[in-house]
Amino acid sequence: MIKLAANYATLLLAFSVSAASAESVRRIELPGTATFPESISVDAQGNLYGSSVTSGGIWRIKPGAAKAQQWIKPGAFNSRSTFGVLADEKNKLLWVCSNDASFMGIAGPSAVKGSHLLGFDLESGDGRKNIPLPGAPSLCNDIAIDVQGNVYVTNSLAPQILKLKPGSENFEVWAEDPRFAPPPNGAGLDGIAIGDDGNFYVTNFAKGELYRVDQKGGAAGTITKLETPRPLVLPDGLRTFNGSRFLLAEGGGTIDLVTMAGDKAEIKELDGGLAGPTGVAVSDGKVFATEGQLQHLFDAKKNGPPELPFHVVAVPSPTESGSK
Repeated sequence: MIKLAANYATLLLAFSVSAASAESVRRIELPGTATFPESISVDAQGNLYGSSVTSGGIWRIKPGAAKAQQWIKPGAFNSRSTFGVLADEKNKLLWVCSNDASFMGIAGPSAVKGSHLLGFDLESGDGRKNIPLPGAPSLCNDIAIDVQGNVYVTNSLAPQILKLKPGSENFEVWAEDPRFAPPPNGAGLDGIAIGDDGNFYVTNFAKGELYRVDQKGGAAGTITKLETPRPLVLPDGLRTFNGSRFLLAEGGGTIDLVTMAGDKAEIKELDGGLAGPTGVAVSDGKVFATEGQLQHLFDAKKNGPPELPFHVVAVPSPTESGSK
C-alpha cells in the first residue's frame, strides 16, 4: 500500500501549481512545520477547524485571526492522523475522521489501529464519541450530516458510504457500488455533501469522478456518475454552497463552483494556482480552502520540502467571481 502514497505524489506533481501565484489571496498561517492540512469546517460562530494528515490533532482559527492555534492536541482521545472534519451544531460536536495511515508511510501521533469517527465537544474540545469503521481495509475520509442528524462518512478504501444513526454506536453500510471502488494502490471515495434536493454527492479522488446518490425515505437509491465538462483532477473536499451548487477542492490546484443540472455537473473555477487544495468551507459568505501540499509529503525526495508555513487561503466567493 506504500504505492498509494507514490501515486498521490505523481498525480499531485503533474497538476499542482506553485502557491506563489496565489500570494494576492489572503493567507492564514497554520501551526507546525509538517502539518499537511486535509480538511476544514466552520461552526455557527465563524470559527474554522482543520485537520492534519501527519501531525494529527485539530487546529482552530477564530474569526478575523491571522494565525491558527492548536485546539485539540495530536493523539488526544485515541486519535491518530486526522482527515475529514465537520461541525455539528445540533449536537455541539466536531466530528473528525481519525486513521492509522502507516500503510501510506505516515506514522501519525499515536499507535492506535484502524479507522474511527471521533466526536469532540465544540465548546471544550473534550472527546465524546469514538465509533470504529467496520471491516478492513477502511479509511474514514469525509463527513456529511442530514437534517435528521444521521452522520455519513466516505470510506476511501472500500466502495461504501457508511451511516451512523443518532444515538447509535455502530455504522451501517448505507450505499455500496463497485464504481466507488478505489483503483489499485489508490484512494476512492472522498468528499461528500447533501444537496437541497436531499440527494448525496460524492467524489472519487483517484478516478477523478463525481456521483449522485438519490435518496428517498432515508434509503439510498439510484447511483449516477455525473458528466463533467472536463476531467476532474484529484477531486477532494466537497461542501454545499446553496441550492444545487457546491464548492469543490481539486488537488490539481483549483477551488470550483459546481452546479448540478440533471445528470451533468457544470464546473466554474473560482481560484487556481493553489498548492494542492484538499478542503473547502464557507463562513459568512467567505470561502476558505486548505492547501495540503501533499506532493511534498508523499515524495519529498523528488519534490522537495513544503513551502512554510502552511496556510488556509481565502478564495473569491461565487458572488465575487461573478457567479449568480
